[in-house]
Amino acid sequence: MQLKHLRTLLSPQDGAAKVTCMAWSQNNVKFAVCTVDRVVLLYDEHGEQRDKFSTKPADMKYGRKSYMVKGMAFSPDSTKIAVGQTDNIIYVYKIGEDWGDKKLICNKFIQTSAVTCLQWPADYIIVFGLAEGKVRLANTKTNKSSTIYGTDSYVVSLTTNCTGKGILSGHADGTIVRYFFDDEGSGESQGKLVNHPCPPYALAWATDSIVAAGCNRRVVAYGKEGHVLQTFDYSRDPKEREFTTAAASPGGQTVVLGSYDRLRVFNWSLRRSIWEEAKPKEIANLYTITALAWKRDGSRLCAGTLCGGVEQFDCCLRRSIYKNKFELTYVGPSQVIVKNLSSGTRAILKSHYGYEVEEVKILGKERYLVAHTSDTLLLGDLHTNRVSEIAWQGSGGNEKYFFENENVCMIFNAGELTLVEYGSNDTLGSVRTEFMNPHLISVRINERHQRGMEENKKLAYLIDIKTIAIVDLIGGYNIGTISHESCVDWLELNETGHKLLFRDRKLRVRRVIKALAIDWSMEDVLHLYDIASCSKTMILNFCSYVQWVPGSDVLVAQNRNSLCVWYNIEAPERVTMSSIRGDVIGLERGEGKTEVLVTEGVTTVAYTLDEGLIEFGTAIDDGNYIRAVAFLETLEMSPEAEAMWKTLSKLALEERQLHIAERCFSALGHVAKARFLHETNEIADQMSQEYGGEGTDFYQVRARLAMLEKNYKLAEMIFLEQNAVEEAMDMYQELHRWDECIAVAEAKGHPSLEKLRQGYYQWLMDTQQEERAGELQESQGDGLAAISLYLKAGLPARAARLVLTQEELLANTELVEHITAALIKGELYERAGDLFEKIRNPQRALECYCKGNAFMKAVELARLAFPVEVVRLEEAWGDHLVQQKQLNAAINHYIEARCSIKAIEAALGARQWKKAIYILDLQDQNIASKYYPRVAQHYASLQEYEIAEELYIKGDRIKDALDMHTQAGRWEQAHKLAMKCMRPEDVSVLYITQAQEMEKQGKYREAERLYVTVEEPDLAITMFKKHKLYDDMIRLVGKYHPDLLSDTHLHLGKELEAEGRLQEAEDHYLEAQEWKATVNMYRSNGLWEKAYRVAKAHGGANAHKHVACLWAKSLGGEAAVRLLNKLGLLEAAIDHAADNCSFEFAFELSRLALKHKIPEIHLRYAMYLEDEGKFEEAEAEFIRAGKPKEAVLMFVHNQDWEAAQRVAEAHDPDSVAEVLVGQARVALEEKDFQKAEGLLLRAQRPSLALNYYKEAGLWSDALRICKDYVPGQLEALQEEYEREATKKGARGVEGLVEQARQWEQAGEYSRAVDCYIKVRDTGSSSLEKCWMKAAELSIKFLPPQRSLEVVRAVGPQLIGIGKHSAAAEIYLNLDLVKEAIDAFMEGEEWNKAKRVAKELDPRYEDYVDQHYKDFLKNQGKVDSLVSVDVVAALDLYVEQGQWDKCIETATKQNYKILHKYVALYATHLIREAGSAQALALYVQHGAPANPQNFNIYKRIFMDMVSSPGTNCAEAYHSWADLRDVLFNLCENLVKSSEANSPAHEEFEMMLLIAHYYATRSAAQSVKQLETVAAKLSVSLLRHTQLLPADKAFYEAGTAAKAVGWENMAFIFLNRFLDLTDAIEEGTLDALDHSDFQDTDIPFEVPLPAKQHIPEAQREEVRDWVLTVSMDQQLDQVLPQDERGAYEASLVAVSTGVRALPCLITGYPILRNKIEFKRPGKAANKDNWNKFLMAIKTSHSPECQDVLKFISQWCGGLPSTSFSFQ
Repeated sequence: MQLKHLRTLLSPQDGAAKVTCMAWSQNNVKFAVCTVDRVVLLYDEHGEQRDKFSTKPADMKYGRKSYMVKGMAFSPDSTKIAVGQTDNIIYVYKIGEDWGDKKLICNKFIQTSAVTCLQWPADYIIVFGLAEGKVRLANTKTNKSSTIYGTDSYVVSLTTNCTGKGILSGHADGTIVRYFFDDEGSGESQGKLVNHPCPPYALAWATDSIVAAGCNRRVVAYGKEGHVLQTFDYSRDPKEREFTTAAASPGGQTVVLGSYDRLRVFNWSLRRSIWEEAKPKEIANLYTITALAWKRDGSRLCAGTLCGGVEQFDCCLRRSIYKNKFELTYVGPSQVIVKNLSSGTRAILKSHYGYEVEEVKILGKERYLVAHTSDTLLLGDLHTNRVSEIAWQGSGGNEKYFFENENVCMIFNAGELTLVEYGSNDTLGSVRTEFMNPHLISVRINERHQRGMEENKKLAYLIDIKTIAIVDLIGGYNIGTISHESCVDWLELNETGHKLLFRDRKLRVRRVIKALAIDWSMEDVLHLYDIASCSKTMILNFCSYVQWVPGSDVLVAQNRNSLCVWYNIEAPERVTMSSIRGDVIGLERGEGKTEVLVTEGVTTVAYTLDEGLIEFGTAIDDGNYIRAVAFLETLEMSPEAEAMWKTLSKLALEERQLHIAERCFSALGHVAKARFLHETNEIADQMSQEYGGEGTDFYQVRARLAMLEKNYKLAEMIFLEQNAVEEAMDMYQELHRWDECIAVAEAKGHPSLEKLRQGYYQWLMDTQQEERAGELQESQGDGLAAISLYLKAGLPARAARLVLTQEELLANTELVEHITAALIKGELYERAGDLFEKIRNPQRALECYCKGNAFMKAVELARLAFPVEVVRLEEAWGDHLVQQKQLNAAINHYIEARCSIKAIEAALGARQWKKAIYILDLQDQNIASKYYPRVAQHYASLQEYEIAEELYIKGDRIKDALDMHTQAGRWEQAHKLAMKCMRPEDVSVLYITQAQEMEKQGKYREAERLYVTVEEPDLAITMFKKHKLYDDMIRLVGKYHPDLLSDTHLHLGKELEAEGRLQEAEDHYLEAQEWKATVNMYRSNGLWEKAYRVAKAHGGANAHKHVACLWAKSLGGEAAVRLLNKLGLLEAAIDHAADNCSFEFAFELSRLALKHKIPEIHLRYAMYLEDEGKFEEAEAEFIRAGKPKEAVLMFVHNQDWEAAQRVAEAHDPDSVAEVLVGQARVALEEKDFQKAEGLLLRAQRPSLALNYYKEAGLWSDALRICKDYVPGQLEALQEEYEREATKKGARGVEGLVEQARQWEQAGEYSRAVDCYIKVRDTGSSSLEKCWMKAAELSIKFLPPQRSLEVVRAVGPQLIGIGKHSAAAEIYLNLDLVKEAIDAFMEGEEWNKAKRVAKELDPRYEDYVDQHYKDFLKNQGKVDSLVSVDVVAALDLYVEQGQWDKCIETATKQNYKILHKYVALYATHLIREAGSAQALALYVQHGAPANPQNFNIYKRIFMDMVSSPGTNCAEAYHSWADLRDVLFNLCENLVKSSEANSPAHEEFEMMLLIAHYYATRSAAQSVKQLETVAAKLSVSLLRHTQLLPADKAFYEAGTAAKAVGWENMAFIFLNRFLDLTDAIEEGTLDALDHSDFQDTDIPFEVPLPAKQHIPEAQREEVRDWVLTVSMDQQLDQVLPQDERGAYEASLVAVSTGVRALPCLITGYPILRNKIEFKRPGKAANKDNWNKFLMAIKTSHSPECQDVLKFISQWCGGLPSTSFSFQ
């Protein structure tokens, strides 16, 4: 960041006049300064003072100078300023948007102490600090303030982060506190962040850190969580004073701190992630800077001083000019200001993530900005100042941008379309498409506000060329897919996104001109798609232009010479068309009119659209119905206007805008609705006046609206909700809906219900509705009255239905007769029959059924009463159905009546052909033969000829069958049938005769068919030739004689040529692939044009040129030139003539038309002569062609040097050198180098001589020539020579060494050194000498830098060949100590390396030692390593697996090192299943109380208690070792910090268990201690939370069984079996704990991972338990003692008292207790004596060892104890 002084806004005064605070507005337009005199000065962005106002005190009684302004900030909308004062108040001044607006105080916030600093980070939120240490918040919306947090220290500074979502406050005690309104997902902490060494008056919150400074003259940068990142200490700089203020750039990547006469600038390095200090800005006599304010766009920094001056600085990293139109100012790595140089408008491009902006482009008619960062893409609109930043991974700059839509940028990259809405930092959507034409993508973004829809964002695009997808961009889902049958070439959504227009382009047949000639046309068809209903409508053909009218849903399109306008797109069939005489080129809308621009010739004509109709649609969409009515009232009534009134009426009713709806119905002439709505509006208005609010919510209004919609049930519900029963009934009565009225009265129990019913009945009678009255009487149960009314109404059928349902009425004979008479009179015979059948009068019922044609009922009745009549009735039924044209239904009845003829006729009449065939097949042949041909004709018409043929044959009509096949062109089938029914010769005669007849009639195709059918194609060919139908003739020849086809074409071509039918002859010649014959035909007839056409079309690439040339040659002169110009072949003809050696014709054409071609013809003629060996003539032609050099080359090629020299000197002096070079080349080939050198030097080509000598290997001559003639190349040639020498091996090396000696003798030491260094591939001694010589020369004679380079190059090379001492020696000559040490170390000369380090640079002694250790490690020399680094040696032993040596060596070290490696060895042993060895290790070395070893101890314990074979006397020593190790561990724990910890308690428990196990093994070796061993096994059960439960119960059960405690044995072994089952099932949930209630045996134990007891032993236990349980002699109860508790339980259930366990048996001690010195340790006297006695009698060493351990553990034995002495 660079600061450049621009101007002084406010001149400083002579004395102190401190600028107390400053602030820039958010919109960068205004800048406010508050001075010591408490006046706020307002400046514009150019630094001109435009306004000012004075602040006011909190209380005028203290005077205007009773306070100072300490803080000031603009509101986010830049229309207000908050001012914080020391008289305990904050004022908010409304200053307006324009200069000179009146200043008003709109808020004030009184505080309890002085305001010290102030910020306005967000709308309505002002944050400020107080002198009492609080940081508070003032809400300008509620005019209230509240405390955010409080401290006890004065707030000296306050700042916000870049987004304004967090604040930092600095306090006088150095505390810096952070608070977030929204941490934006960063997860950073809040509260006290850091304690700065001094009050942080200068405090800034940058993007990645916090910068604080103060009076100690140190600038400290803190990380996000308060740790120190960097410190800049200026405390020793005498020119620096305390830092008073700080400001961070808006991008947060630069911080400026103010002090005395100086601004210090710190820039954040994105790449290094540190602060870098830029050059400070020092201004003499500026004095202390008291305030800093950074413009929001980062381009300006203002500094206020102690003397009242305000200085403005320009801030930027760099500037550039883009296309001389825009200025790009980089105010930070992540922020760029783009300024339009012509208009002065500016836009800010800023990365919100702090990424560095790499490149800015201005695209899209210089309106849109595109910039890249490392991870994002920035897009901006210069007109609207909207900027977006989206995540974007670099794609190599392959993106394509489309800016046709003003709201959205479309980015196309690798087949993916991404949409970005300007002003949004998220991608709007992304889809896959390959069609990026802007006309094939349509995006609509909130272009018109719609009712009930806040956001409307839709996209339409092509998935493929025939499929359109429509996407809702808000939800991100597909709302429509259109699969079209043709290619779509244009599409566009309307502004609301509800309709989609698209146009397809398809190839359509316009008309058929003649056979196989079709006139095709491209037709553009316009379609409208409704997204809501998914319906597609084709609305226009031949659409050449289409566009939505902006701001509406009106559509304009062009169809040929018609302009089509859809004012109401909801009715696409209603289109307004007008004639135009040109093409539509665009639409313009503005100033209250819409015009369609049409080009008519050279002028543009504007056709004005009906703005009222357009505005109506817009008003409807915007919900402005009053405006819509105003538009419609200006229109005359028309179909379009009527449709609009209807639309508006519907919408107004939906929105309850009833006055508008009333007006709509009035306009439409719906008087009743208008009057009804008028009355409704009067009610609504009256209710609104009485009660206020919307009158439309009144229940009567809602009910009337429901009535208007004919939703009477809803109206009824509304009335009844208000208990307005009468009104509901009145509504129904008014509508004459008596039933609903009576239902309401019944439901509500209305008192006038009966009166209503009577009134309803009377009304029905008065209105002569006898039917409805009868229904009413019927519903009330008065059947007779209902029948009477039905008969009166002339409805005897209803009377009959009622009688049939009531048996008592059927008994009334008179009534029934009366009804039947009425039914017969009314010809309701079927219903009369039903009634007669019901009263058991079948005869009359049958008569009535027959009269009424109710044959189904008649047949059913006849089957029961008159079986003989059934057949007659079936026939009559069929006749009736035939009369009713129901022939299909009649067929079956005729079959039932056995009337076959009628059935056949009916089937044929009904076209039931299959049924007819079925019936015919059942009839006699004489009868059926009449009908088969009729059926056959039907199948022939359906082209089902096989069936028809079969039917004709059945009907004996073979001739008709043949005719059918012949007429259908089925010659083969006809022939097959004829052959089947006739003799072959008769068939041939018949067919040929018939073919000749057809030939006479001109039916040649039919005749051909017949000839071919009888295999006489030659007759057909002859027929076609006779009638000159050559195409058909050729077709048959190709089909039947393909080998003669080409000859036939050629023959016909010759015949037609002879007849003069040249065009037809051409066709046949070409078919015969004889295009040359065609050309010759036309040439011989002088038809050159046609000959040229044929040659061009069929003769290959150059044939037409040849013909054209011949044609022109035949014309000659000017005519030939005109012809060739016309054909565009003049130049080609000249070339063709020259190619064919017709040089005279070529010269003639060139002279007449293309004179510039003459030299080219001379040249080609010369080349021709050269090829012919005519060199002198060729020379002359070359010179005429202006190509003397070609003549020279010709003579050179022929080695005629004299002639070549002559021509070159005469005509081309530049070629003389080439002649000499050619001669030299020949001399070189002859090895005459001296002659060649002389020639080349004459030709002034020494470089060629140089190259020739190099190629010949004559390097000395090459170097001589180079030195004499091209000295500039001498060094390069020397290097090349050295390379060549190197490639040649030893000989080359000798040359290099010799060359180096020569350079050395000549004093060219640098060149000599280079030669020595380049020596390679020889003996190591020679190499060493050469390289050492190079080093020696460089050290003696070359500059130090060069000698250093040489030594650094030679040293590694010497090391590479194993000469480490030599390398070290030359390093030491230049004091390169480290390199010399490295050389010695690489050569393993460690003593020399150590001596050099010790004597020359002691700093490297540790370096050598470390490498020596690494060397020993890598070499595996552990024994040597021990003396150097014992820990490293031990680690190496571990890596090599030499554990014994490791432990042996570690034993000689301290205790800590020993146990580190003991633990490692133990861990290794445990992994290798060697827990016993690990235990022995700790037995030998002790068990330290290291917490890191605890898991090892536990694992050893678990492995021991889980191991098999330990329940025996032989296992004693293992248990004793475990016991002793645990005892040692516990003793060590008592002395450590882990004493009494949970781990300590756990190990004490393990020690007790190990003691029990050891004692049990000791007891098992002595017969008289069997019960002691059994008790110990039982006691161990209370510790099953640490022991494998199945193993413990098994051992306890078997021990109890062995000593005869069968009850206990049964219970324990049963439990063991349950546990084994649980292990297999993987869960303990099924265990029954009832046997162990009231014991201290735990229920919740770990489930063993495996079975600890073998299967055989488990089966033994299972058999024993089963046997015992079958005997039922044992009580399944554990034995109890005098406590009433289980005898082995330490806790008494009844009292809860816990007894001590016996050290010998583990059982509770209830009496005869022997106590030991150690608390909590005791034994039962009986058990103790028993144990001592056993020791005396058995002298068991194991038991003695147990007693010895008890003595150690318990602090000695009691006085009664046994002595071991």
